[in-house]
Amino acid sequence: MTKSILLVGVGGQGTILASKLLTTGLMEAGYDVKMSEIHGMSQRGGSVSSQVRYGKQVYSPVIEIGGADILVSFEKMEALRWLNYLKPEGKIVANNYRMDSMPILTGKAEYKEKEIEAELERLDATILNAADKAVELGNAKVMNIILLGALAKSMNLEEIDWEKIIRDNVKEKFVDINIKAFKEGMELVSKEAVAAN
Repeated sequence: MTKSILLVGVGGQGTILASKLLTTGLMEAGYDVKMSEIHGMSQRGGSVSSQVRYGKQVYSPVIEIGGADILVSFEKMEALRWLNYLKPEGKIVANNYRMDSMPILTGKAEYKEKEIEAELERLDATILNAADKAVELGNAKVMNIILLGALAKSMNLEEIDWEKIIRDNVKEKFVDINIKAFKEGMELVSKEAVAAN
């Protein structure tokens, strides 16, 4: 059974690094994995998405409309932008974080914060304050790893040795904080699940 994961965000949020760690973890766990990336203006302010598909045998990296099991959004408006890719029973993990994309910065589009939040609520999304948590841990840049931890927990991928994956792929001086961030992300999903019941 092939599973499809869609990670979306805005350039500069670390979406691609999170996808690469995810792909490495899945491969080391013995899955066949295909990944494709789409960078908008990914340096800053452009939409970025990464599609990861894994299973026994995966033929295509591309997730079709209505084909994603989970949508992980690093920025809350992006969750709604990519919604049509989600399966009807798919899960949404959204970072409660606003980062204005180019159309908003240039005044071509409007950021309707209240409507976005109401819609995510209606869709029963798991909404996490990963940015605040990252700052609390002492490095705002680990927000992406918190979301990766949340994703691993949401998809029941805890059996993968994520600590090893982080050690092997992150600069040594950032290893400990990234491991903490990953665990924090898993914790946040557990707390969300408890709160929902």
